[in-house]
Amino acid sequence: MPSIHPGPQAFLEVCRACRNSTLQRGYSLQRRHLSNQTYIRQQSPTILFACILGAAGSYSYFYTPLLTSISAEAPPAPVDIKIEKSKKRKGLSKEENRETISSQHLQVKRSWENPGVYAWGSNSGRVVAPDSDEQTIKTPRRIPSFDGQLLRDIKLDRNFGAAITEHGDLLQWGNGFSTDVRQPTATLTGKNLKSLTISRDRVIALGSDGTVYSVSAAKEDQEKGKKVSESSWIPFMSFDSAISYRRLQPKNLGWSEKVTSIASGAEHLLILTSAGRLFTAASSHEEFPGRGQMGIPGLVWTTRPAGPYDQPHEVSTLRGFEITAIAAGDYHSLALDKEGRVFAFGDNSSGQLGFDPTTESTYVDAPSLLPIQQLYANTGLAPTVKQVFAGGNNSFFTIDAATIARPGSDVKPALLGRITAETWASGQGILGTLGNGRWTHVQGTPAKLKTLSGLFEYDEVKNSVVPIRLKSLSVGATHAAAVMDNVTHVKAGLSRKTDSENDTNWGADVVWWGGNEYFQLGNGRRNNLSVPGYIRPLDDEVVGVEDKGARKGKRREEHRFQITPKHRVEVAGRVVGVEQRVECGRLVSCVYSGV
Repeated sequence: MPSIHPGPQAFLEVCRACRNSTLQRGYSLQRRHLSNQTYIRQQSPTILFACILGAAGSYSYFYTPLLTSISAEAPPAPVDIKIEKSKKRKGLSKEENRETISSQHLQVKRSWENPGVYAWGSNSGRVVAPDSDEQTIKTPRRIPSFDGQLLRDIKLDRNFGAAITEHGDLLQWGNGFSTDVRQPTATLTGKNLKSLTISRDRVIALGSDGTVYSVSAAKEDQEKGKKVSESSWIPFMSFDSAISYRRLQPKNLGWSEKVTSIASGAEHLLILTSAGRLFTAASSHEEFPGRGQMGIPGLVWTTRPAGPYDQPHEVSTLRGFEITAIAAGDYHSLALDKEGRVFAFGDNSSGQLGFDPTTESTYVDAPSLLPIQQLYANTGLAPTVKQVFAGGNNSFFTIDAATIARPGSDVKPALLGRITAETWASGQGILGTLGNGRWTHVQGTPAKLKTLSGLFEYDEVKNSVVPIRLKSLSVGATHAAAVMDNVTHVKAGLSRKTDSENDTNWGADVVWWGGNEYFQLGNGRRNNLSVPGYIRPLDDEVVGVEDKGARKGKRREEHRFQITPKHRVEVAGRVVGVEQRVECGRLVSCVYSGV
């Protein structure tokens, strides 16, 4: 079925029928009413379209940001509408039929049956393909060492990789770790780690109890560095740790207050506590942060206080603001409070702080409030920032914009309070990382990603039209990937209501854009993308025999990769909640099975 989509990049046709590859027919008449020139040139309001859902006869709606005008043309001649017959093939079970008619259903099934890690991009440090000497990996490829494994977190640099196992142990690999060790190796164990972040040369991990650990990315430093005295289960006895590591403990925490989130740039670390307080620390032993990214005015190597170089410092300017989310680029920082206000500090040479840089200084060393309201002046919308993301020289903000009444406006009462979800970006865009369709060196004032803004769909469970927000956004050094929070379905065949042979599973849409100099976008090409686009399914392969409707030597009709949402499934004889997650690193990307 020809899809109506924003701009030349075909993606986000998320209506339910479009998820079934064999149902993509009909409704081409809608396209006839659109002026081709207007279609290419305009991308602002919304248009509604419907798709027939096979023999079930149900339907879904989906809005996309499209045209500001529709050309007047003669009405098309009447056509006969024919209901397409069921695609069920004789001799197939219900599950086999679902696999035949829906590539998304097959993707969901594969992700449950074969959990693991897919990686691609620069392989100069043997991170995305440890067993290969190839310099680049052009399309998603499994890392065999992770086959069948579930991970709590993973972060990748082009020179080293780090992951947390399902049991909370740290794994490290890559040439930056050791040129003699090709496979992921356990290093920091027994700490029940839950998340991690990486700097230029260290891995910082957060334990479930709120303890922050800093570990060198290099195996040699771990072995030669000072070991930590650890307590034993035997009373009054202690022993030295197996590797050298450091604990980063914020001072003067309140009763029951602990660290809940961490984010690192190339040289600095953001530490968020359960009380909404923000601390910063040095996260690299090569360079001390000196571009204001610590949020402490005047703090540089020569003015640092006595004590360890990487001791945490509270960002006192933000006392009284309950911070709920943090994000770190290479040399800048973002903090979001519970009222939806964003504070930015650090390097602003590319406008990544969300306002234009000045000739007086290329960085800001104190948290500055972003004037988000100015983006919506005279629009009749009241914005609230919901999420912040950062990486490299870029920042991203997701905003819920509520329709409000203005003096002299004629807004219908039914539209008051209606939420429109939008995504904005600032920083460096010469490689397309802004995702707004432009190639901009410096973008201070945030620019809207029109292809990820103003999206709606019909939710059959809620029986209403709902905005499509971003579930997550991962930002690498020069590229990014967004997972949409669209309606998903993973219960096909689990109840009488969903036991139809045509009831299939589908996941969330994921799109990629930005720099692609090392094939980190995963589309097999090397050109950069300035607007979000799809990649092919992870297990995309040429079918060798006549099988499930695919002709010999031809690819199956699998038009795009979708992320499998969290669902409890059986893995290795046990039932566990599993979901696929996306991670963009420094010139590399991966998708992994997370818990």
